[in-house]
Formats: sequence, structure tokens, C-alpha cells
Amino acid sequence: MLPGWWRRWRAQRLLTKRPIPDALWELTLARFPFLARRRVEDRTRLRELATLFLADKEFAGMQGLEVDDGMAVAIAAQACLPILELGLDCYDGFKGIVVHPDIVVARREVMDDDGVVHHYDEELAGEAMEGGPVMLSWHDVADAGNSAAWGYNVVVHEFAHVLDMRDGAPDGVPLLPDRAARARWLAVLEPQWQDFCDRVDAGEDTLIDPYGAEGIDEFFAVASEVFFVDGASLRDEHPALYELLAGYYRQDPAAP
Repeated sequence: MLPGWWRRWRAQRLLTKRPIPDALWELTLARFPFLARRRVEDRTRLRELATLFLADKEFAGMQGLEVDDGMAVAIAAQACLPILELGLDCYDGFKGIVVHPDIVVARREVMDDDGVVHHYDEELAGEAMEGGPVMLSWHDVADAGNSAAWGYNVVVHEFAHVLDMRDGAPDGVPLLPDRAARARWLAVLEPQWQDFCDRVDAGEDTLIDPYGAEGIDEFFAVASEVFFVDGASLRDEHPALYELLAGYYRQDPAAP
């Protein structure tokens, strides 16, 4: 691990020598209103984190896609939103970001209780793997300004998974200080998830994407999406869940 003083010196040098250009940053804010409506100090910090993120990560376009500066900044800004108060070292466990033009179809296999292996195709707008890379559909990333209206954000979703995996396999519990903190987290998250699953099974319309019923890890990720792009609605409909996420992320996006 690099010494703290060296990391700070390097970060300051990058911010001075390679800042995100003003015009490009303003364009990014205009494309994604959920970023633009954050407080001035939040936007300043987000720009700094995005600058350092860009210097640390490696982008690769697939299927002929070329990741230009505007695309990279759009991804970086949204990826850094969850770690605004947590710090960029939360993403130290991976380097690569793979960007496809659109949804990817992945071949999957699963073994049932009888030992029979079943194969199926799954459409993916994104995927986070332990140790990286993070895969994203550019179509979904680019549309995030519009899809915020229904609480959808693929970048926040996948990077919530990255945070979830900091202490091992994704289980809906990000890295917390100790077992007591984990128990307190689950005491809130599990009942919220069970109630959500009951509502999905009953065919009710839900603020949070029904995909969250697939597992508690997915529930954490989709709830994080809504938290960052439509925090006021999440606070009003799921106050306990909002308070849990606000405590972890150390942010209050629903605040005026």
C-alpha cells in the first residue's frame, strides 16, 4: 500500500494537472439532473473524485465502441456519487471498466436440487465481478438522466455491488465496522426486503425495481439506485430504509 502522504501528493497533482475540463463537466451535469441538483460543495467534491477515478481506472469499449472523454466522465461521475463521503479507496479492488454499446446477453447455467444443470440466457445492462471488471451498457448509462424518473441507474447499481463485495460475496451488507453494526444493518434491511418481496409477489407497483426481489444483494443495489436519483420518494415511502442508506453513505440526497 502506498504511503498516505504520497497518495495525497499524487491526488493533488492530478487535480491540478489533469482536471475535468469545465465545459465537459457542465455538460455532464446538464445530462444528469440528479447530479446537478446536489449542493455546490457536493458537486465540487464529486468532480474531484471523478478526476481521480479516471486516472485510476482503465476503460475498454467492446463491439467496436470507442469510449471517449464524455463517456468516461459520465461513468466516473455516477460511479463516484455513492462514495462521495466514503472515499475513492472503496474502489481499490478493481481496475477495469468494460463498456458495451447496449445490453449484453450472457449464457448462464444453474444446477437444481436434483443435480440437473440448466442453461439459459440472461440480458445484462451491467455486471460487477469480484476483483473486476465492472461491465456497463452505454445505452443505459447515457439514458440515466431520463431513467431517473423511475429510479433506475445502472452505474449506481453496479457500484453498489462493488461496495457490497468489499467484505466478500455480495449479501446486501457492505463493509461495516463490526458484527454489531452488521446485526443492526440486517435488523433493518431484512424486514424491508421481506415486505418488498411480499408486495412484488402480490403484483403491487413498487417504487423500487421488482428485480430487488431476486435476492437481498439485489435489493441493496436497486434501493441504492433510488436513494441517489430520487431520494425524496424513497424517504417518503421507505423511511427506515432511507435512514439506513443515509447512515451508510453519509449522505442525505432528499435534503433541500
